[in-house]
Amino acid sequence: MSRYVMIRRLRGPAFLLLVGINALLAQANILGWGKSWPLYLILAGVLALAERAALAAEGGCPPPPYPGAPYSGSYPGPNQGQPYSGAPYAGAADPNAVAGQAAAEPGSAIVPAPSHDLVKDPDGGQS
Repeated sequence: MSRYVMIRRLRGPAFLLLVGINALLAQANILGWGKSWPLYLILAGVLALAERAALAAEGGCPPPPYPGAPYSGSYPGPNQGQPYSGAPYAGAADPNAVAGQAAAEPGSAIVPAPSHDLVKDPDGGQS
């Protein structure tokens, strides 16, 4: 196991230990809870420095590319190399439809349907 991972795994127990020490100091009226917040900041800083030192000793990670650098990979989308057709569904069937389930009735979607999709009832109302 690398040192970096070990330090990351000790972060929680270190803060728990500091809470216990803080509780003992508060019980003995040496240091109250309200004035112990700098100890937590110091512990977080020491652990962050230790993580960076361990990461640098292992070779670290490569630096991020500069802004505006071209992306060398390719997009793994379904229309790779094809222009966008503008149609909602390229195939004959709805790609989101569940097998064996009938298509939704007109006007039963979450978005409002145009008025020409609504079916008129015989009594004159719209459904």
